[in-house]
Amino acid sequence: MKRGRGFMGWILAVAALLIAGILIWLAVPYSPARAEFARLTAYQTGKTATPAGIITPEDVAHLPRPVQKHFQYCGYIGKAKMSNMSIHFNDVDFVLTPGKPKLEIKYTQYNSVDEPERIAYIDTSLYGIPFEGIDAYQNGAGSMKGVIAKAITLFDQRGAAMDRASLVTFLSESLFLPTAALQDYISWQEIDETEARAVINYYGISASGIFTFGDDGAMVSFTTDDRENTDTQGNTQKAKWSAICADYREVDGIRFPSNLKAVWHFETGDLEYFDGRDITVRYDVS
Repeated sequence: MKRGRGFMGWILAVAALLIAGILIWLAVPYSPARAEFARLTAYQTGKTATPAGIITPEDVAHLPRPVQKHFQYCGYIGKAKMSNMSIHFNDVDFVLTPGKPKLEIKYTQYNSVDEPERIAYIDTSLYGIPFEGIDAYQNGAGSMKGVIAKAITLFDQRGAAMDRASLVTFLSESLFLPTAALQDYISWQEIDETEARAVINYYGISASGIFTFGDDGAMVSFTTDDRENTDTQGNTQKAKWSAICADYREVDGIRFPSNLKAVWHFETGDLEYFDGRDITVRYDVS
């Protein structure tokens, strides 16, 4: 009997040590996913060359009229040409799985100009357990990975559909990093005074979408049919996708939306899965 109680005590002690170890692991600041994001970001920013000169009226003269008006509205004309951009969303409502409660997340992303590349990092928790995500597009390859408890990979989506979805996402954000909109890999076609079609071609992949602008020149939305929705189980479906911009504010002479949303237009109804506020934008990040 004493031997049995001793063995049980040993098991409880080991279990207590394991629980303590897990709690310490979850509490320490280090995160493999965050370290991977830092490595990918350093790789991207390290190979970026700063373009010379400022954005001039001549640079945008070939663009559709509503896009030219947007450059003027945002205050891009006369500003130094940017090599990259970081956006920090400190307050985001995010839907990871339809039908489940929204998550409150922090979202950080980096976009570069020389090559259409972007990297994003999600930081939040599920039932008190850290959850992180990395959404990357580098060297023509797109990926989306989710990690819980800093060690367990819930999903890691890759493939041709993800490559194209990542490329068109970069296109949707090209007017936030205006020198990207001036690159040869993006071509433009005017539709009317408030709409323009853009096509991006890179790494043998092509994607397109429609930018819509207000009468004042502010971009209000981007819509595309070139994204496939991929859920956490790896299931995919084609659906129209939109990015929606609102509440422009001026910082350092540049206007930028203070509210950005992303919406899937499913046959069963719209899903607004990203609603970002409290936004900080920086250019030429090293």
